Amino acid sequence: MKVIDSIVTQAASIAAVRRDIHAHPELCFQEVRTADVVAKQLESWGIPIHRGLGTTGVVGIVKAGTSSRAIGLRADMDALPMQEFNTFSHASKHAGKMHACGHDGHTAMLLAAAQHFAKHRNFDGTVYLIFQPAEEGGGGAREMIKEGLFEKFPVEAVFGMHNWPGPQVGQFAVSPGPVMASSNEFKIVFHGKGGHAALPHNSVDPIVIATQAVQAFQSIISRNKKPVEAGVISVTMIHAGEATNVIPDSCELQGTVRTFTTELIDLIEKRMKEISEGLAKAFGGTVDFEFVRNYPPTVNSEKEALFCAGVMAEIVGKENVTAQEPTMGSEDFAYMLQAKPGTYCFIANGDGSHREMGHGGGPCMLHNPSYDFNDDLIPLGATYWVRLAEKWLAA
Repeated sequence: MKVIDSIVTQAASIAAVRRDIHAHPELCFQEVRTADVVAKQLESWGIPIHRGLGTTGVVGIVKAGTSSRAIGLRADMDALPMQEFNTFSHASKHAGKMHACGHDGHTAMLLAAAQHFAKHRNFDGTVYLIFQPAEEGGGGAREMIKEGLFEKFPVEAVFGMHNWPGPQVGQFAVSPGPVMASSNEFKIVFHGKGGHAALPHNSVDPIVIATQAVQAFQSIISRNKKPVEAGVISVTMIHAGEATNVIPDSCELQGTVRTFTTELIDLIEKRMKEISEGLAKAFGGTVDFEFVRNYPPTVNSEKEALFCAGVMAEIVGKENVTAQEPTMGSEDFAYMLQAKPGTYCFIANGDGSHREMGHGGGPCMLHNPSYDFNDDLIPLGATYWVRLAEKWLAA
């Protein structure tokens, strides 16, 4: 690997910052301490900052030369509302909050790049360092854009990166096209007529309607969408009833829908509504149907994805740059890619062997209570950010 020596030299100090952030996780739009840590580091290196976009967002501004060209590099800062199982020294100090997705590491890699940029401005133009809040369900990217991110900091393209547990450290994955799915939620309440469970003929059983709907929704996946299109409908919650001898008045279904295209979201929402209304009517009940679209699909633009692949190959070798396997997970960097060309890539986080004594018993997977970011990625991820910006602004 061709990592930058000066970044390697400073990696331990950046890792200490990462572990401090890990020990003090903050949820969506509450990243006050984290934003303070980021801002303090950037200012200590002489990098001007802007604060407050998306409530707690921080943007660092690194200029060199005379060119008006600019590139955006983004890292997310928020944690998850879950209990950490790890007991090592930098484990979460806040019950019910944990950096289980590696956003502490994403922040650290961009800080390491920022430190290098501050001392070695080997480019002509501007690098905007975007530290974003509220990726985990809050839509922080969307909020930063609404509040003028790209008007205040106009970029030609914007780039994001996420650690990916499993593959060996020293590998990247990047591809043009869809790489992460849209995230959508539904809440469907079937209303019937409650009554005694021993006299069902006097009632309209909403549980019967709801269970028919659960099965029928899967026919959308198997019979309405094209077989080559990817789509998921998962009913994850069913709520009804309070007693074993009472047919309830209502039954509530909730769940998620994931797709890689807006057109398929349109189809699934339409068919779910038609099925719900049709079944309710057929069984003599009524229905309240709610479908909420959260994050859109994350779609890499072709030119930028191929450019990133070339940068990665120069650092780790072409054989260590693989195609991304699209995942049904979602990512609010999608909003930035709707606004600007760019690419969202994966950097391998290893199999968990980096975790210290005191880690939990589970695997080192994302959103797992035994997860921890691999600090060995800091020099590599930062080198990628630096070389990407340098080569982009020189192109």
